[in-house]
Amino acid sequence: MGFLSESLGRIKPSATLAVSQKARELKAQGRDIISLSAGEPDFDTPDNIKKAAIAAIERGETKYTAVDGIPELKEAIAAKFRRDNGLEYAPSQIIVSTGGKQVLYNALMATINPGDEVIIPAPYWVSYPDMVLLAGGEPVIVQTRAEDNYKMTPEALEAAITEKTKWLIFNSPSNPSGAAYSADELKALTDVLKRHEHVWIMSDDMYEHLVYDDFVFATPAQVEPALYGRTLTVNGVSKAYAMTGWRIGYAGGPEQLVRAMAKLQSQSTSNPCSISQWAAVEALNGPQDFIEEARKVYQQRRDLVVDMLNAAEGITCHKPEGAFYVYPSIAGVIGKSTPDGKVIETDEDFVTALLEAEGVAAVHGAAFGTSPNFRVSYATSTEALKEACTRIQRFCASLR
Repeated sequence: MGFLSESLGRIKPSATLAVSQKARELKAQGRDIISLSAGEPDFDTPDNIKKAAIAAIERGETKYTAVDGIPELKEAIAAKFRRDNGLEYAPSQIIVSTGGKQVLYNALMATINPGDEVIIPAPYWVSYPDMVLLAGGEPVIVQTRAEDNYKMTPEALEAAITEKTKWLIFNSPSNPSGAAYSADELKALTDVLKRHEHVWIMSDDMYEHLVYDDFVFATPAQVEPALYGRTLTVNGVSKAYAMTGWRIGYAGGPEQLVRAMAKLQSQSTSNPCSISQWAAVEALNGPQDFIEEARKVYQQRRDLVVDMLNAAEGITCHKPEGAFYVYPSIAGVIGKSTPDGKVIETDEDFVTALLEAEGVAAVHGAAFGTSPNFRVSYATSTEALKEACTRIQRFCASLR
């Protein structure tokens, strides 16, 4: 259709949202579907946060706000960066947007020129390459390996950098692999970046609080202060506080970049929802005990899912350090056939057949740039996870 823009032709719809939609449709038809596709906490938003939103409505906080966020929320974000990350950002260095996705989109749209390269380690969150393409840039995908626990090595980063590189998009803990980089692993990467002064770092810290065992979270600008002036530290309230639908993301970074992002936002969405902003003030400033309670439950679920998937024929599942995903390899089932004669040639074939046969919805690895794998979100009830993993085991056992 010649009416649509060329840039729209460069991208595809979000695969994770598409799988979630298919699962919803099948459920509506009466199928017994367990969806492991959505990256969304199954917990409800904590009561203190809901009450703060209701109070904001009753106070009449229902008007336009400053485009880039209310002063109270910027102060709360600055305090969070100081408290959790040892990073100092003035309010003028902070932007609040409609979810973390808009923060990333604004930053790329405000900085990328045709031909600029953006390094993205794979497996990656589905939206990163498409946002780069939409902005007119070139995604440079760096494959990571299962034996490195899906973490990019300094050598691989070094090899990917050219004079056209503008950004590295860095996500730890990672969606989809759950891989998280320790301070030492991060230092090895920041040492490479220090040598290439034209490369900026976009650090997506959305899963910061969801780390397990004795893992200690670190972020690039904290590990290497020399990179502070070219790092955008991105975060939000959606995963840590179970606030996905409230749509609040934020970032701290160089003032010139943040101003450019705010300019773009002023001509697209204007301010994020005023009520959600007041809820986010309470999330960041209020009691934090919800995070630890949720983290303990997620850790138990991670252990359950890893054990049960490793017991399925042809599946190997690494135990990740963070987030609420596992990213098992299905190399052992490629080439096998389902009872009705369909050959599993790709990971997309696998998740399609799994959904049809057992009513379990997961996202295929090709959507995240690394195959043959699939992503399981364990942000759902423990009962549902047990049942889903039992069905996956049964499905794998049926393949010949």
